Amino acid sequence: MKNYLIHNATIVNEGVIREGDIYVIDGRIVLPDSELIRNSKFIIHNCIDATGMLLLPGVIDAHVHFREPGLTEKADIASESRAAVAGGVTSFIDMPNTKPQTTTMELLERKVALAAEKSMANYGFMLGATNSNINELLKADPTKFAAIKLFLGSSTGDMLVNDPDALDRLFSQAKKLIVAHCEEEHIIQANLHNFKLECQGTERETAALHPQIRTTEACFVSTYKTIERARKYKTRLHIAHLSTATELDLLSNLPLEQKHVTAEVTPNHLWLDDRDYAALGNLIKCNPAIKRNEDRLALWAGLYDGLIDTIGTDHAPHTLESKQQRYFDAPGGIPSIQHSLPLMLETVYHTGLGPEEEEDFRNSWLPIIVRAMSHNPASIFGIRERGFIREGYKADLVLVRPGVEYMIKREDLLYKCGWSPYEGQTLHTRVEMTFVNGHLTYSHSDGISNERFAERLEFTL
Repeated sequence: MKNYLIHNATIVNEGVIREGDIYVIDGRIVLPDSELIRNSKFIIHNCIDATGMLLLPGVIDAHVHFREPGLTEKADIASESRAAVAGGVTSFIDMPNTKPQTTTMELLERKVALAAEKSMANYGFMLGATNSNINELLKADPTKFAAIKLFLGSSTGDMLVNDPDALDRLFSQAKKLIVAHCEEEHIIQANLHNFKLECQGTERETAALHPQIRTTEACFVSTYKTIERARKYKTRLHIAHLSTATELDLLSNLPLEQKHVTAEVTPNHLWLDDRDYAALGNLIKCNPAIKRNEDRLALWAGLYDGLIDTIGTDHAPHTLESKQQRYFDAPGGIPSIQHSLPLMLETVYHTGLGPEEEEDFRNSWLPIIVRAMSHNPASIFGIRERGFIREGYKADLVLVRPGVEYMIKREDLLYKCGWSPYEGQTLHTRVEMTFVNGHLTYSHSDGISNERFAERLEFTL
């Protein structure tokens, strides 16, 4: 394999921003002051001048729906992992609500086999909880899967877990991290029933109803009860896709190693708010719903303050035809993995502030974004040798060039569904190169490699 010297990059890693060099030798990260560099002879096949570019650890997206098996008219592992590496995502963790649902280790290993044949990015999978499979979850080898996914809202059909005894058994005995989709089902169903009676078939039936059905109350009540159960049993819990300001009151900003309850936010909930339903309609229908601008701003503050620990896309493609149905019939979900990192960096690099203020703002936010998109996912999910620019770690790296203006266009999308709610957005940071296990898997100039170098993620927790 090729060895690289990445020269004169702006390296953002573990809270520090510095100018420097990184070697990629035999697929692993080697620092310039290492003994290997001082005492060994090796060939550098390619020296990359990274002047003016950011060098970041590859993004670990711990929340994706790549739809394979069983829903491949929407997406598949091959198509969505190509979009991932084009967006600087080097590893992903896929959700269990496929067909069949990933509720046993046998079914999970089938998905692993598919990814081994098709994926451009490193891959891991969650096991899904049901009311009846708690024994299967408790006996599964914790090093073979990423986490237990618990759906407490019915966006995933019959994967809703609503049996209190099953929940108590899971939380009291699980040694593995539980990742919870928290929305209170009875509140959603009551709201849905009422709005269907009032609005179905009228001009009021639009996607703007979505946050009135999947409300702040539905999120808060479910998140509160789930965190209380985790505290009772001292369970490791990760709250998926926070969407409200009120849920932040339930969280702590303790150092990560002292937390047993952590939380995620999506770029969609940081970028969009309820004013966007007028233009984008069902394209931004997702669960939990995009809510008020006040919620969006509070989520940014929660990320800054350490109440929110990770950024994951909840990348959830649907066909454009299905999204163009009436509101009540259209599915919830947004494809976003190809632009998640540029969207996050857009806020940092295109602020409209003066030069000195902008530099201070950038220097405070860049480490936070890297922490939430790379470091913390690796730490929370116990992913071995990834998520940091450290000596000997797997060389999952991304080079990003700030100051390049471009528009998101449909013809450039790599999603199988072929659309994005972000079409027409102008961005100012661009992914230049993505390395997966030390291999140049994507470059802006040459596109995506014809070879696959992805590996199965290894978990220590």
